Amino acid sequence: MQEIKKISYSILTSKINQYLIVIFIIALTALLCRPLSNQQGYYIVSFILLFVVSIMAAFLSIGPILLASTISSLVWNYFFIPPHFAFHIEKTEDKLMFGSFFFIALINGILTYRIRRQEKLALEREERTNAIFKLTRELSNTSGVNEILDVAFLDVKKYFNASAIFFLQEKKSKIEILVKRGNEKDHFRVDYKIAEWVFKNSMKAGRFTDFYNETSLTYYPLTGKQLSPGVIAIGFEKSLSSEKEIFWIGYFTQISNALERELLSELALKARVLDESDKLYKTLFTLISHEFRIPIATIMGASDTLLMPQTTDKDRTQLFEEIFKASARLNHLVENLLNMSRLESGKISARLDWCDINDLLNNVTKILKQELEQFHLLSSIPTDMPLVRLDFGLMEQVIYNLVLNSCQYTPAGSIIRFNANYRGSNLIILVEDNGPGFPQESLDKIFNKFFRVDSLKAGGLGLGLSIVKGLVEAHKGTVKVENLETKGAKFTITIPTEIPDIKNLELEE
Repeated sequence: MQEIKKISYSILTSKINQYLIVIFIIALTALLCRPLSNQQGYYIVSFILLFVVSIMAAFLSIGPILLASTISSLVWNYFFIPPHFAFHIEKTEDKLMFGSFFFIALINGILTYRIRRQEKLALEREERTNAIFKLTRELSNTSGVNEILDVAFLDVKKYFNASAIFFLQEKKSKIEILVKRGNEKDHFRVDYKIAEWVFKNSMKAGRFTDFYNETSLTYYPLTGKQLSPGVIAIGFEKSLSSEKEIFWIGYFTQISNALERELLSELALKARVLDESDKLYKTLFTLISHEFRIPIATIMGASDTLLMPQTTDKDRTQLFEEIFKASARLNHLVENLLNMSRLESGKISARLDWCDINDLLNNVTKILKQELEQFHLLSSIPTDMPLVRLDFGLMEQVIYNLVLNSCQYTPAGSIIRFNANYRGSNLIILVEDNGPGFPQESLDKIFNKFFRVDSLKAGGLGLGLSIVKGLVEAHKGTVKVENLETKGAKFTITIPTEIPDIKNLELEE
């Protein structure tokens, strides 16, 4: 309220100053023209006064211009038209001259003021057009609702000297207050019910409108072609003129279109995500059903055979081995699913301790004893290989998945090589085979979840290698795959790790 009073006072003071300026300039002109008050000179004075009024019309408002026209006529009559110092005019031609002077001075001042006003309006329109163009360009370069609102808040403050509050659509029929920005001195009382009414009825309400005009904010609906993004509430200090109203409508329409574009983009993205999630769910369900069915069927078939009295001891031993292998496969599937869940939730962290690479490989070969019976595993670990700081359990799963992958995707009798060495503060582990390798176009997808090479018939959920990548990255390491020039595939693991000081070696829990 105090700000409005200050503005009104400044406007009033400005107008008073203009009237005083008019009086001063007319008086000064009359004083300077005093030597021309002879019988013929007063005609020249009239032209001088007309010129002065025209000059003032180019700078002053309409009220002072009317005053200047009136005073100049009276001054010309009183001081220059004979008889002097009287408002009486004797000659008929002087009366006509005085009337023409007053009329011309008045019309000249008004027309000059109107021309200046039209020029000012043209400049304002040009500025507003440029502002809309600039806003459109800025909004076209934004990405995301927050960037759009950043642009909107800055420009609302710049062009309308007001603070805004945005209510954006939360659901199909509800809105929420998204954000408010403005000066800390601005204390607006936000009325959520008015915003909801505006959103539902697509009509403006609040201050300077026909609805809920007792509030301090004006609420405008943000409408689009396909959906309504929400509502904008803005605190105008005074009612907008028709020109300013048109500018404001065009302005927030651009904001509305940008928000609608972003919301539609988000909805499309959510639809794609849901579609991909649905496809992923179906794929995962099919894979799990298939992969679990095989070992479960094996266990049930072997158990059913074991219950038969005619089963021999030799057959029982083989059946027990089949049950063990099927159980191990089930356990491996469950472990992979749990590990993937832990990796995605970020709950896996490496607990580093001093480890012997030989122990890691020995543990893996014991677990995969039956799988490795049909292959030739060749290991190459230097005799002076130092202890390294690793998470023994996580790295055991990494090596297990890589060796098992070679067993599954290479023909029986293939050679699987395991090499480990320490070089340049890094542990380097290589796992190679002489199998068919991978198609060149699949190499960049090998570590993706649920990815399986179509040309390979081996089973699995397609999680093993993605888990390898996640567990290696938990050690801040890297893993890459490549096809060998001869035949087969090679996995290279690089993990930064330190080696112990033998004098101060301490094993950590």
